[in-house]
Amino acid sequence: MSEFTENQNGAVDAKNSEYSADNIRALEGLEAVRMRPSMYIGDVGVRGLHHLIWEVVDNSIDEALAGYCDHITVEVNTDNSITVTDNGRGIPTGFNSQMQKSALEVVMTVLHAGGKFDKDTYQVSGGLHGVGVSCVNALSTLLRATVHREGKIFQQEYKQGDPQTEVEVIGESDKTGTVIHFVPDATIFTAIEYKYETISQRLRELSYLNKGIRLTMVDHRVKGEDGKALTEDFLSEGGLTEFVRYLDETRQSFLPEPIYVEGEKSGVPVQVAFTYNHSYSENVYSYVNNINTIEGGTHISGFRRALTRTLKSYADKEGMLEKAKVDVTGDDFREGLTAVISVKVAEPQFEGQTKTKLGNSEVMGVVDNATSEALSKFLEENPKQAKSIIQKVILAAQARHAARKAREMVQRKNVLSGSGLPGKLADCSEKDPGLCELYLVEGDSAGGSAKQGRDRNTQAILPLRGKILNVEKAQEYKIYDNEEIKNIITALGVTFGKDDDDKALNMEKLRYHKIIIMTDADVDGSHIRTLILTFFFRYMRDLIESGYVYIALPPFYLVKKGKKELYAWNDDDRDVAIKELAGNGKPESVHVQRYKGLGEMNPEQLWETTMNPENRSLKQVTIESAAGADHLFSMLMGDDVPPRREFIEENAKYANVDI
Repeated sequence: MSEFTENQNGAVDAKNSEYSADNIRALEGLEAVRMRPSMYIGDVGVRGLHHLIWEVVDNSIDEALAGYCDHITVEVNTDNSITVTDNGRGIPTGFNSQMQKSALEVVMTVLHAGGKFDKDTYQVSGGLHGVGVSCVNALSTLLRATVHREGKIFQQEYKQGDPQTEVEVIGESDKTGTVIHFVPDATIFTAIEYKYETISQRLRELSYLNKGIRLTMVDHRVKGEDGKALTEDFLSEGGLTEFVRYLDETRQSFLPEPIYVEGEKSGVPVQVAFTYNHSYSENVYSYVNNINTIEGGTHISGFRRALTRTLKSYADKEGMLEKAKVDVTGDDFREGLTAVISVKVAEPQFEGQTKTKLGNSEVMGVVDNATSEALSKFLEENPKQAKSIIQKVILAAQARHAARKAREMVQRKNVLSGSGLPGKLADCSEKDPGLCELYLVEGDSAGGSAKQGRDRNTQAILPLRGKILNVEKAQEYKIYDNEEIKNIITALGVTFGKDDDDKALNMEKLRYHKIIIMTDADVDGSHIRTLILTFFFRYMRDLIESGYVYIALPPFYLVKKGKKELYAWNDDDRDVAIKELAGNGKPESVHVQRYKGLGEMNPEQLWETTMNPENRSLKQVTIESAAGADHLFSMLMGDDVPPRREFIEENAKYANVDI
């Protein structure tokens, strides 16, 4: 038998090790999924947990795309188990001659099995690789598949992918459809808690992408005033046009209706909806067979090429660019643009199972032709609006030149002044970014406490004076003139400009892999935190997508009796602490201090509660849905007041407000 020891560097040394044929092992069935779940669902955190739902829902959507399903329901049960119901044809339950078992069992237990490989069954499909529902099965302690089909109700149960029963007939039915109920395996996932907003946002998205299909969200964990489970229906009759209106409802558009493109060529249906608003950012969202291609691909390239060529041709014909005496680029034609692109491809070529980028070259030409034709017609029929768009492009080009100069000034200043680090930055001594943390702290007072209480080896402190600029309402060149934003950029060590893209964030010299926003637990603190997050989302989104941005959660209360002290992070924690310290005595004997600001804590308290890696609570900032995040930031930080007021009224019970 071989002996292995781990050296100080974490490497493995072998003593008398042997490598023979018996060391070669083949993982059978769903064993590979359980051993390497991240290869199939992305990760075993919050994102991977929700991915289980998407895999099941995608199967139901495929039934809808084939024309056999128009209602899908997702239920979150009180124990965080999930039930997905559709009214499609129902998974076949008959005997499969190839696998010598029920077709239902084949679909549920065999990787790369399903109707997606038979183009007579599904013309297009999101679950291309056929590993979806079988992965869900492998990663669940219980999965129950119930099928209504051929006048009967069929059912089979599984545990960690293994059938526990045969396919049984448990009753009769006059309807068709499939019900998948599963309980995620707590030994696989870091935490089992589904987020209502994450699920509802995806269902809303799917309703826009598949008009006429009703998607229902039911959360049994939350009861309404009527005592019934919280329920929300999503049904879109307008499709992508309605989607664009939703994304832009808090922005001021200068087109009365989004421009809609629909066409088909070479068997590839294309739908595009887009509009222009008075903002300074581009928001383009792309989908292939309902899969959000977050890294884009040939369909986005085709759309952008058509947009630039067609608008430039119109502007040249009208002589508008010559009069303006400004050079324009493709970026200028996309400032203030909101667009959704959806294509259905029979044989999509994705980059891996994650399906984040489309590679089919033929799709570029299809989207290009359809967009160019529809946009040319719109420009000819709406000359007033066409000229407004071109005028916006000219202003964007002028602002882009100013923004480039502003960025160059920030970066040149860093070079000329040596390290270029802000004077207020208290840096850490560690040089490995993977071990370094940067705290963005509200105010000099809290910054002073943080500097004294920190671990000087790995924790850096950058105090921010007041509120940074609201980037949602500002042109880009003005952003780089803001002193606090300049300090953040220079402290991080990032630059702009990569792969011929002036705006692309270059993180090669990023100095910290944990960027922690630490603000007061009051209204002003929440506003400052949102301003910083808006800046990161709009101009440094790569930091968030790389998992580098966190929010510190300082305690709200110090509960004290004599020499005993307990910290509380919410009202429930406070009540428990009071009860514990009071013991058999009166609650009035316990002193409760409410922390309105970080500056009220001394350095030792701040370290103990908020900065010590062993005790602190950090919330990692993630983007589950780029479209949903864009809508939220534009609503919270934009000019349109009514949607923001409505949001605050609906969510007031979750907020901590000082009056």
